[in-house]
Amino acid sequence: MAVRGAIVDVEFADGNLPEINDALIIGSGPESVSAEVQAHLSRITVRSIALQATMGLKRGDKVLNTGGPVTVPVGDAVLGRLIDVTGNVRDNGKHFPEDTPRQPIHRSPPPLSAQTGTSNLFVTGIKVLDLLSPLPLGGKAAMFGGAGVGKTVLVMELIHAMVESYKGISVFAGVGERSREGHEMLLDMTASGMIKRTALVYGQMNEPPGARWRVPMTALSIAEYFRDEKHQNVLLLMDNIFRFVQAGAEVSGLLGRLPSRVGYQPTLASEVAALQERIASVGDASVTAIEAVYVPADDFTDPAVTTIASHVDSTVVLSRSMAAEGMYPAVDPIASASTLLEAATVGKDHAETAVAVRRTIEHYRELQDVISLLGMDELGAADRKVVQRARRLQRFLTQPFAVTEAFTGIKGRSVGIADTIAGCKAILAGECDDWQENSLYMIGALDEAREKEMAMRAKSPGPSATAEVG
Repeated sequence: MAVRGAIVDVEFADGNLPEINDALIIGSGPESVSAEVQAHLSRITVRSIALQATMGLKRGDKVLNTGGPVTVPVGDAVLGRLIDVTGNVRDNGKHFPEDTPRQPIHRSPPPLSAQTGTSNLFVTGIKVLDLLSPLPLGGKAAMFGGAGVGKTVLVMELIHAMVESYKGISVFAGVGERSREGHEMLLDMTASGMIKRTALVYGQMNEPPGARWRVPMTALSIAEYFRDEKHQNVLLLMDNIFRFVQAGAEVSGLLGRLPSRVGYQPTLASEVAALQERIASVGDASVTAIEAVYVPADDFTDPAVTTIASHVDSTVVLSRSMAAEGMYPAVDPIASASTLLEAATVGKDHAETAVAVRRTIEHYRELQDVISLLGMDELGAADRKVVQRARRLQRFLTQPFAVTEAFTGIKGRSVGIADTIAGCKAILAGECDDWQENSLYMIGALDEAREKEMAMRAKSPGPSATAEVG
């Protein structure tokens, strides 16, 4: 046996080699290490990738061939628990009972004949998502953004929406997360009571690349069990899927493969596909995947970003410039898109309103250079009206979240699609042209903005103090 970092070469003297992706147990007792076979080097030697730290392994250690892939505990026992890539408990709680069902982390995707479509909406209660980038129930949505623009907060709010509105199961995969983030999420979810309906699976940043590479597979196996055996809808959240690709690139380098574009692994497309194709609706139950995707250096042409984007139904792009302006959630209304945003799926009124909102905000962006150089006075009356309404739309599409209430002191809002559409139509029709922009900032439905406007006018008496609002 040879050990080189996370790579372990194992010799089977009898020539009875395990298959690719089979699990090996190296050593015995609590110090044993799990590994996964990645290559056959000769008739008696295999090369494996360790899923745990290899410190302490030595030449001559005994190796057990398990005869199949890594298996992890699934079912009700994992709800409210935090586990690692191999299913070990990491929340200082009790070990799982002996009769807890287990499932392999490597499985084939359901056949196309068994899969059902994704025409139903996952209503989040988040205005900008439900209006401009509706998420599919039983499909895949990705949230693309650089560092610090609010991806994790948005994912947390979606867990809250699933638990509150759909009473479904949530499975969270922390791929390459910081230890601090994992600890904070566990504490927050325990305090809010959401942990009872959620399974947390972590492969942290300080763990070997093999662990970070296989954590999404572990979480997906848990989600598939609830879908196939319990016939329950499952929300699968992965933060951050880019680190899954990064871990795959590390593993590829350790295995001696030549790098491909921008240094990524040559197997990038097949690795991403092997994960994404397993996310599907089968019969009356679905797995809805929400994936946070870090965009390196805000470069949306990065091969990892484009590969992931090719698999998703809904693309949510988070904008650094909007985050800098305090427009939270910082969802770019122009760059974000969804395959579901068609009249046949969401209805004619919804589709037409979304197009009108996008057109107004896009026109405003086209005029921003003129405004910054020459000022609003150089615009015609029609353009000034477009700018005023676009700025009000941008503020109306901001929203306080339940998960940020402890930091902001503002109670979270959940807004129905009908109220979102009605509010946008009112702004586009000019009903709010004489309102202050602040009235529309960080609110729920338009009625709340109307109340804020009346309160502000009452505090500043003047010619318009007694005017009727709306």
